[in-house]
Amino acid sequence: MDIILVPGLWLDAPSWEAVTPSLEAAGHRVHPLTLPGVGAPASDIGISEWVAAVVERIDAIDRPVVLVGHSGGGNVAWGAVDARPDHVARVVFVDTVPPASGFGIGEFEAVDGVVPFPGWEFFDETDVRDLDAGTRARTAPLAKSVPARVPTDPITLSDPRRFSVPVTMLMGGADRAALESQLAGWEPFRAEFQAIEDVEVIKLGSGHWPQFSMPDRLAEQILAAVER
Repeated sequence: MDIILVPGLWLDAPSWEAVTPSLEAAGHRVHPLTLPGVGAPASDIGISEWVAAVVERIDAIDRPVVLVGHSGGGNVAWGAVDARPDHVARVVFVDTVPPASGFGIGEFEAVDGVVPFPGWEFFDETDVRDLDAGTRARTAPLAKSVPARVPTDPITLSDPRRFSVPVTMLMGGADRAALESQLAGWEPFRAEFQAIEDVEVIKLGSGHWPQFSMPDRLAEQILAAVER
């Protein structure tokens, strides 16, 4: 199986380097992506260009793929599923949820047309609790800016066939009951989640960046999802 790994904000293809060996050892072809404009000067790149980059990779492979999207990369992956529902065998969300149409990733301070990595201290303790000092020191310099439009651009979804693509959600700290409770107050996202025909929720027991804190477990669960 071809597995396309879509990083979240501020990350690029090497952010998956501790995960990819296990996937390749299991016989899969792995495609970690660096999305347009990451680490580059200010540009007019937005979320649609990121989705288009994933769609381009899907089309180049020309056979069913599994999409894995971490954090904001989940928005990108879901947009690609919407564009190519017949070419995606499964989508795996890593500590994020399928976005509702018309919503962006989030709001972050832009500086000179880009959003720089705000530093590990910016995030809630629950998100970074399993990143030790060494991991934080090693990974923070690797984080790169993203184009200012990317986090705030709304995703556009239009093909209801996306709901027929099987979904696995690898959540850091939430099981299915906890996730459904959280979505109860977030109606458009709750409706998107409930419309998916085949969805499983697995609690990893990690913070928000399991590719750094527990890459072996993340790889194990991606493999389990691929083989379902």
